[in-house]
Amino acid sequence: MSQVVSLNQTTDQRRAAHAWQAVQAAKNKQGPHQNQDPKKFGGQARKMPVRIMTSGLGQALAFLKAKGYAPGLLVELADWVLDKRHNPNSQQPKPSDTSLLEEILQADADFLRWATDETLAYLQWLNRFAEAEGLTEDTSQEG
Repeated sequence: MSQVVSLNQTTDQRRAAHAWQAVQAAKNKQGPHQNQDPKKFGGQARKMPVRIMTSGLGQALAFLKAKGYAPGLLVELADWVLDKRHNPNSQQPKPSDTSLLEEILQADADFLRWATDETLAYLQWLNRFAEAEGLTEDTSQEG
């Protein structure tokens, strides 16, 4: 599933490529998505921007972790924000589902603002692709 990313691509193109790979992995239950309902992944991704805007990035991540709804979503967000955003061709293994939350707890306010903006930008792509692939859950479900 690894692909070489051209450094001539814009950040938004790289963001889109990573989000597409994440959605495909969730759809096919691969990698960090093995024990996760693909529709939970898409449904929780759709809810994340509102949670972030309402409570902040740290609390939104902590909520998702506490509920255990979509651990793969936490991994993909951390992978993009902490690694692939700056190192597009990184071969580092995907981080844990708590990596981004742990970094937020240790970093300064500038990092938190940047990580929040980057997460929201990434989620735009992730949500479009999840919707296109039918990974949405019934809005009447809890969570």
